[in-house]
Amino acid sequence: MRIAVAIPCYKVIQHVLGVISAIGPEVEAIYAVDDACPDGSGHYIEEHNRDPRVRVLYNPENRGVGGAIVTAYEAAIADGMDIVVKIDGDGQMDPKLLPLFVRPIVRGQADYTKGNRFYRPESLSGMPPVRLFGNAVLSLLTKFSCGYWSSMDPTNGYTAIHTAVLRKLPLHKLERRYFFETDMLYRLNTIRAVVHDVPMDAVYADEESNLKISKVLPEFLGKHVSRIFRRYFYLYLLRDFNVGSLYSILGVLLCMVSVVFGGVHWIHSMSSGRPASSGTVMAAALPLIIGIQFLIAFLHYDVSNVPREALSPELTDEH
Repeated sequence: MRIAVAIPCYKVIQHVLGVISAIGPEVEAIYAVDDACPDGSGHYIEEHNRDPRVRVLYNPENRGVGGAIVTAYEAAIADGMDIVVKIDGDGQMDPKLLPLFVRPIVRGQADYTKGNRFYRPESLSGMPPVRLFGNAVLSLLTKFSCGYWSSMDPTNGYTAIHTAVLRKLPLHKLERRYFFETDMLYRLNTIRAVVHDVPMDAVYADEESNLKISKVLPEFLGKHVSRIFRRYFYLYLLRDFNVGSLYSILGVLLCMVSVVFGGVHWIHSMSSGRPASSGTVMAAALPLIIGIQFLIAFLHYDVSNVPREALSPELTDEH
């Protein structure tokens, strides 16, 4: 397969040439995207790079990491590449791990691979406690909003994807900033693509990450909630109606009936000063208990409904 590497370049002059030089011979093309970098990363690479595989792309304005990667994705598709690996230019991602990210896709076991720094406790030794907690919270939210329940570390930007799957995604709709990786997972789930986590260690160079978990967490929370409802509507109401749909609908209805019925009688009891009968209490509690059981059954169904058969082999044959 023809493998390409996409490197978003924004204030990475100190490390980007080292990253490029560490990329192995299995890679055919390297797209370095100058995302309107104030340091002129693109021109710096053109002046000092000696690797003929490198092609510098320029965004006319700063589009964020997502916008830079989309620019590289489009170039890779146009050039007929099969796999695109995204590696940051700040030295925090070891290019020597690239074969581990490509292998599941080459074997037809996955459509998209991503790094996971949570796989081994030793991998987290260099991660600050605030980032550790923030990533854990974001991982939990991502499981609900994107549906990949076995994946962790959603903000990890070390990724690889088959271009046959890329062609099925609305690249122009992808988030442009730091929610890009999570939005990719959401979009991939809507087309039932297989995602595989690749264990890796956390590496911190002297470049300071622009991603501040404490600042982006409120923004990410709203976007996660939006995608939870969008994913549910698309997968369980619009595209398919299955037993999971029934579990969720019945669960919500029963819980609502319980809350309304119990609330009405509670207000009546408070205003009259007479306690509700045991029968009234049971009539209010029973729908809630059953409704919660239905919602748990829906959650179990959603967990077991994670995509397991890769799309890329079939899409490649069609193409």
